Amino acid sequence: MKRRDFSLAATSLGLLPLAATPLAQAQSAFKAGTDYTVLKRPAPVEAPAGKVEVVEFFSYNCPHCAHFEPALEAWAKKLPPHVAFRRVPVPFVGNDPPTKQRLYYTLELMGAVDAFQMKVFQAIHEQRQPLFGDAAVLAWAQKQPGLDAKKFAELFSPDSFSGKLITKKMERATELTNQYAVGGVPALGVAGRYYVDGELARNMDRALVITDFLVTEARKG
Repeated sequence: MKRRDFSLAATSLGLLPLAATPLAQAQSAFKAGTDYTVLKRPAPVEAPAGKVEVVEFFSYNCPHCAHFEPALEAWAKKLPPHVAFRRVPVPFVGNDPPTKQRLYYTLELMGAVDAFQMKVFQAIHEQRQPLFGDAAVLAWAQKQPGLDAKKFAELFSPDSFSGKLITKKMERATELTNQYAVGGVPALGVAGRYYVDGELARNMDRALVITDFLVTEARKG
């Protein structure tokens, strides 16, 4: 989704299904500047030494991100121990990006991202709930079984101690989005050095294969 808009559907681009292409053959064709970009300046990473950081840039307002989420979750569950995966909500897409950034980081502080990431996407893109503005998000939280709505409201408030920490996380998310020069979401950053999105990869299934390749490249030093 814009900044640049791109399709997730390989078939709409006339591409062969990824499974039909041998992995080694596919990876041998990956080219910097064509399938992915190399950052001119390394971006900061949060992963500990010895781990390769992979960042997904996304927005809850983005329908492409919602479509991509099941594949991303399945991929993330199979990551090897040397890969550290995290998400970063971008400061664009829709008319209330800060609200959606705060929603994500509140769930993160509660350790509830795994349980509610897909539920937020479903609320917006399938159930068409108008989750715009703080009041709507808090009302949504009140209705979620298994989510401590009182705790959520406390953390979500920008005036609380935790809310101020979230504000700093939002600022860092915006900085990282700019450092990776994210052109559209969903997108993936690897090791503070590489960037791939649906436009470069031509579809997000292929982007995940390119990301695996870039993790291997990053481990080479």
